[in-house]
Amino acid sequence: MAYNADTDAFRFEELRGGMEGKRVLITGAGKDGGIGQAFALSAGLNGAASVGVHFHRSYEDGFDLVNKLREEGVNAFPVQADVTNLRDLWATRGFIIEQMGGLPPSLVICNSGLTESGYSFGRALREVEGEPTAVRRARVRQHFLDNLDESRLVLDTKIDGFLASTHLWAGEAVYHDEPVQFVYVSSRQAIDPGAAVPGYAISNWAVLQLPKVLKINLGRSGEKVEAFSVLFPFIRTGMTDEYADNERVFGRWQPRMLETHECAEAFMRLMNRPREETDNGMFELMCDAAPEGDGVHVTWKQVELDIREDELAWSASDPLTY
Repeated sequence: MAYNADTDAFRFEELRGGMEGKRVLITGAGKDGGIGQAFALSAGLNGAASVGVHFHRSYEDGFDLVNKLREEGVNAFPVQADVTNLRDLWATRGFIIEQMGGLPPSLVICNSGLTESGYSFGRALREVEGEPTAVRRARVRQHFLDNLDESRLVLDTKIDGFLASTHLWAGEAVYHDEPVQFVYVSSRQAIDPGAAVPGYAISNWAVLQLPKVLKINLGRSGEKVEAFSVLFPFIRTGMTDEYADNERVFGRWQPRMLETHECAEAFMRLMNRPREETDNGMFELMCDAAPEGDGVHVTWKQVELDIREDELAWSASDPLTY
């Protein structure tokens, strides 16, 4: 696929401070029209010192993006790897550091992700009139295997990929005594799940814990690392374009899908906030109808998970004693 993005839509002169001089690596940045591409353009066109464009299968789109950024004078380079293959991911380490002038990334945007085509999680398949029992059994078995294989790939890409990327680049930051910032791309469906995409909802929930787990494990070295999660609404990409006019799919959350450059501008505003505001946070991007009735308002909300532990009277009054 040829490069189709409106390059100029990703120039945010007043927001350059969030990217100026940073060594940026974006996972899942190869797909034309995707969110990762939007991050790469936003970084490269707004002052990043270098931009690593990671992709797995979308190599044609990925090289097109790298070439476009280079035409704009950006030190951009391609990184091909399967984030679920740890040896493959490790093999990129030396190349990325070399391309970034001997230092590891100072900003890692963990964006790789997939979603299911959609299936009724936990429900039996509808019966087909006149279908023999043996045929139904075979059809149900194949449906079960195909659905769970699809979900497993979604879970592996998001959870394993984010965990591995974090472990790799946090370790390099501590070793090189260089600060690093991690941004984990999640979804509003992590906290408000939609139907038919169980692996997507679960994997996006899981990555919300990464900033906290990372801080705990780093201990005193935690001051070198900043991390936060962003929960995006529906954005028009290759994965969602077919639903752009189907309000039954996205209308529960927002009046229309956001375009990638709109998402990118909102992200750049968040990147310009002070570290003490964003570190270890969860931020949800909202797209609501403008009060005046024309257009949409795009704003950020901070998400706090209210974890409660309530004593169960029946258990507390009669504890097991050993």
